[in-house]
Amino acid sequence: MPKDFRATTLERAIGRQLAGWRNERELSLAEAGQRVGFSSAKLSTMENAVQPSAPVDIMALGYVYKVPTAEWQAVVLRAQHAEQARASAFHIAMNFDPAADFAELVFEATLLRVFTTDLVPTIFQLPGYTTAAMQTDNPVRTARTAMAREAWTARLGDKDPLTVQAVFPEAVLWQMVGGPRVTKAQLLHLIEVSEHPAVTVQVVPHGAGAYPAMGSPFTLLSFPHRQHNDVAYLETFLKSEYIEDPALTEQCRRRFEALQQLALDSDESLELIAEAASLADPANLAAIGAH
Repeated sequence: MPKDFRATTLERAIGRQLAGWRNERELSLAEAGQRVGFSSAKLSTMENAVQPSAPVDIMALGYVYKVPTAEWQAVVLRAQHAEQARASAFHIAMNFDPAADFAELVFEATLLRVFTTDLVPTIFQLPGYTTAAMQTDNPVRTARTAMAREAWTARLGDKDPLTVQAVFPEAVLWQMVGGPRVTKAQLLHLIEVSEHPAVTVQVVPHGAGAYPAMGSPFTLLSFPHRQHNDVAYLETFLKSEYIEDPALTEQCRRRFEALQQLALDSDESLELIAEAASLADPANLAAIGAH
């Protein structure tokens, strides 16, 4: 294994697939390794993507696990592509959709730093808010948002829960997504999740003026393994992508830290969120309209 090996997200997805095959057959690492002629250590490093998975080794696992031919061949093709991409230092993931994979990274991460510009961060969104934001015409994106939210919710009860640091501009609080009732429920939920010790929410106030990464939302994920670099996740209504170049993810980290310095602290942010939730109450809106 190269000393400086860093697994790409494609290689990590391949590792999860290999582990899934073994778990479906209820085999331990030792049992599976014995069947295929691998050591438990080698199989573990393949599943955890701490070394590249050779296409021939994936083929052997597919045969031993009696995986349908078309299924293991698809994974072999991905491994071949990953191998070629690594050799050429060029990575375009064939048949690999970052938006579909994102929830898996949420499960694996230790730290998630998210900056949004128009909406409450995905993992904090209530279903009604998500549906309204997607204009009900994008069921695939709605489902993927739900997967990311569920992945984060599942981590809340962990011994070492995922640490989440979120920053967004004040305009997010005043955007009536789905109407006053949906917006108020969402803001109250945001206050609730902010009380969790692993969650930090900060708001960039209107008065701050221009700020770093303005108009460019991103999510930056960090992981426990040395072989897994930070990954930045970017999403638009057209496509999603992972950024894995360390120089680029470092730019994301610096901008996020600058946003944190510029934003209100947690207590001040919660006060502002509570104020927005109060004003989003339909009764208050009606009273304001009457005057």
